Amino acid sequence: MHREELELLTKEQLIDIILPQNEQAKQLAELQAAFEKLQADYEAMKLKMDQRTKPPTSSKNSSQPPSRDQKSNAAKDKRKHRHGPPKGHEKHERQLVAQPDKVVDLRAKQCCRCHANLGEKTGKLVKVNQITELPEAKAEVIEVRQYEAICPDCGEVSLGKPPVGLEMDRTFGARLEATVVYYRQEQHMSYKRTQEALRNLHGVEISQGSIDNMMRRGGEHAIRNAEPLQESVRQSAVIHSDETGSRVAGDNWWEWVFCTGKAIWHEIRFNRSEDVIREFMQTSKVEVWVSDCYGAQLKAPSERRQLCLAHQIRNLQAVVDANPTLTWPRAMQILFRFAIHLHHQRDPLSPIQFAAQVARVERHCDRLLQRSLSPPDAKRLKNRYLKHRDKLFVFLDRTDVEPTNNVAERALRPSVVHRKVIGCFRSEWGAKAFAALASVIDTAELSGVQAFDAIQSLFGLPSLPIPTGGE
Repeated sequence: MHREELELLTKEQLIDIILPQNEQAKQLAELQAAFEKLQADYEAMKLKMDQRTKPPTSSKNSSQPPSRDQKSNAAKDKRKHRHGPPKGHEKHERQLVAQPDKVVDLRAKQCCRCHANLGEKTGKLVKVNQITELPEAKAEVIEVRQYEAICPDCGEVSLGKPPVGLEMDRTFGARLEATVVYYRQEQHMSYKRTQEALRNLHGVEISQGSIDNMMRRGGEHAIRNAEPLQESVRQSAVIHSDETGSRVAGDNWWEWVFCTGKAIWHEIRFNRSEDVIREFMQTSKVEVWVSDCYGAQLKAPSERRQLCLAHQIRNLQAVVDANPTLTWPRAMQILFRFAIHLHHQRDPLSPIQFAAQVARVERHCDRLLQRSLSPPDAKRLKNRYLKHRDKLFVFLDRTDVEPTNNVAERALRPSVVHRKVIGCFRSEWGAKAFAALASVIDTAELSGVQAFDAIQSLFGLPSLPIPTGGE
């Protein structure tokens, strides 16, 4: 009705028109609420069905660590799991040490039959057995007494100067301090467990405050020694990089690692952005950057990039699990594995043969990326490989580039264990010291230096055997 017509109606007539409309509006509101409820129930049911059909996530089809995988029950038939070495396995025995520390001769003093005295007869050597044992590792306390002497000619007072390792302000020897740092850094032991190990194994009673002071001194030495490693990593031709979560003072931080063949640098920062890489690299630019597909890693300053194929094979496995009849992801896995095998079998092939195989890999990859795919997860990976086509097989062009980023992942693995065992760092300084110690230790191990020796070198010469050189 128009406005003019409504103005001509009486009050009762208007009420008769409006009341039914209110009832209709109420019914429409109820219908709308019922429709929205049905739609929400449908979405929930659809999500539940998708979760049922989606294959479970594991370390074989994602970046999930193996520790989070669902472990299946052991087989009931014990015959399926034969204990011991496999059939035909060559036997290996412990080799005898050429120069044993001690020798014990077992000689018969009397005849086992008539009990006649055999005297000091040499006899014939019939069997040799070596026993490896640890000596009692009890700490020794060294008392250093410093004397002063007055010169009879000039009256000058002179003090006896201690040698390195027996300084008068030293309370603990370098080897003991290195042991504490080794327990904490490499074996991921808490303060309490470190106290118990020192008490039970070495007979040393020590407070947690003293342990903390040793860690602080070790961290300060490590920070100074680690500084030159940054430039060594920056100037390398190839850098492997990765990052993992870390907890610092109750907040979420990130531990970054930058690996080369000569040095490894760890850094714990409060963010996971490309700024960390930019600040570390400064004005340097490497030839090849090896990493996963994380956006910040793909923005690193480098001429070329190599994607970690181990990550891609796992991502393809997720597509295989979700689409068992689809051949494309399996074909891509076979291609990547063949390329990795070709990289490791480079030496037996002539340059012409190797180049022919590389060309074969490239052609096959291009053909696979031209296929038409319908599953969304498969299309997503295909689009990734099309976008990063030049980053897939850089390792076939260079002998100093690896097809995977396992170097960086192995460097971060101890830090992940430390995080799971210890929990978090209490302060930002503690995280910085841990990263510096990890940098020094990992770099030393590249040169064949063991972790404990690398830590002890930070504290100087040990106090035993008693050093000389003072006055």
